[in-house]
Amino acid sequence: MKKLLLFLTIILIIPSVKAVELAPQAKSAILLETSTGSIIFEKNSHDKLSPASMTKMMSMLLIIENIEKGVINWDDMVRASKNAKDMGGSQILLEEGEEMSVRDLFKGISIASGNDAVVAMAEYIGGTVEEFVNMMNKRAESLGLKDTLFQNPHGLEEENHYSSAYDMAIIAKELVKHPEVLKYTSTYEDYLREGTNKKLWLVNTNKLVRFYKGVDGLKTGYTEDAGYCLTATADKGFRLIAVVMGEETSELRNKEVSEMLDYAYSQYNLNLIIDDNQILSKQPVEKGTKKEVEVNSIEDVTILTKKVDKTKKYTYDITYDKIVAPIHIGDKVGTIYLKEDGKDIKQIDITVRENIKKANLLSLYLRYLKEVFIFS
Repeated sequence: MKKLLLFLTIILIIPSVKAVELAPQAKSAILLETSTGSIIFEKNSHDKLSPASMTKMMSMLLIIENIEKGVINWDDMVRASKNAKDMGGSQILLEEGEEMSVRDLFKGISIASGNDAVVAMAEYIGGTVEEFVNMMNKRAESLGLKDTLFQNPHGLEEENHYSSAYDMAIIAKELVKHPEVLKYTSTYEDYLREGTNKKLWLVNTNKLVRFYKGVDGLKTGYTEDAGYCLTATADKGFRLIAVVMGEETSELRNKEVSEMLDYAYSQYNLNLIIDDNQILSKQPVEKGTKKEVEVNSIEDVTILTKKVDKTKKYTYDITYDKIVAPIHIGDKVGTIYLKEDGKDIKQIDITVRENIKKANLLSLYLRYLKEVFIFS
C-alpha cells in the first residue's frame, strides 16, 4: 500500500464559551451538519420517544430507494385496500379500490402526511404492512440506529414504536441524499385528483418551508403521546438537520427549530478541503484495458468550524490500494485520512473516475511485447 502525505493548514479560531442552550422546551433535540456529520447541539438525543409521523421519513426512504433501484416506478398505479382507506389521522381520502400513482401517493405522504397513502405504498412494496415494517427495521439496523423500533409505517401510537432525535436525524441525513425527495418536501401546496370532482388541496404540514428561507423539508409529527415533533432541513451554504420532539405546540416547535437553524448559520462555516471532482492523482491499473486511471474523493472533504476560533492545524494523508481491473466508479481504491492537530477525525474513500474493463490475454501480451521492444 502506497502512502502519500499532504499538508494543509487552516487557521481557525475556536472560542471557549459556555455550551449553547437551544430548544429549552423540547423533550429532546439535535442539530447537525450533513456533510461532516458534526453534531452542533444535542439534548437528550438518545431518549426513546414516540416519533409520531416523523416515522414516515423511513417509509419515504424505502420508497425512493425502491424507485431508484427500479423495483417500482413513479408512474406505477397503486390500488388502495380497505386497510389503507380505514386509516385514521391525517389522510388524502383514498377510497377502497381507488388507483393512484406512486408519484401522487408520495406527494400525499411528503406534503400532507397521509396515513392512508403510506399504508397503500407499504402494501405495494412489502406485500403486507407487516413485511414493509420488517424492511423499515432492517434499514434502521443497516444505518446503525440503536434507539429505534418501528411497528407501523405511519407513526400512529402503538406499543413499542419508538425512536430518538439522533436516529431521526440520521434517517433524515440519508433521505436528503435523494434530491427528488426534497422536490416534494419543499412544496408548500399542491393538488391531487386534478380535473375530477374529488380534487384535493394539499398544504404542507411543515410551515417552515414557506416561512424560513432555505428550509426544504422534511417531516412533522403529532400525537397526544408524542407531542409536536419536527425534523427540518435547510440549505443556506451548507445543509443542516434539526430535530425537536415532545413540544407543547406547533408554534413552539417551529420557533425552536428556527432558533437552532439561526444559531448554526450565524456561528459556523463549512470549509471545503477537497472537492469530490478534484483529481488526486493517476494510479496504475493491473490487467486493465488502460494502464492507469484518475482517482478522486468519493465525496467532498469538509470541515465545520466556528467562525471565531483558536488556531488548529488540519492535514490529511492519502493511502492507495492496488487497483486490479475490472474496476468501477464507486469502488474503493484508497482512503483519505483527515487529521486535526495530528489526530485522525475522519476517513473518506477514494474511487476511480471511470470504469476500467479487464483486458483480454491477447491485449496484455501485445502490451508486454510493445514494452519489451521500447525498452530493449
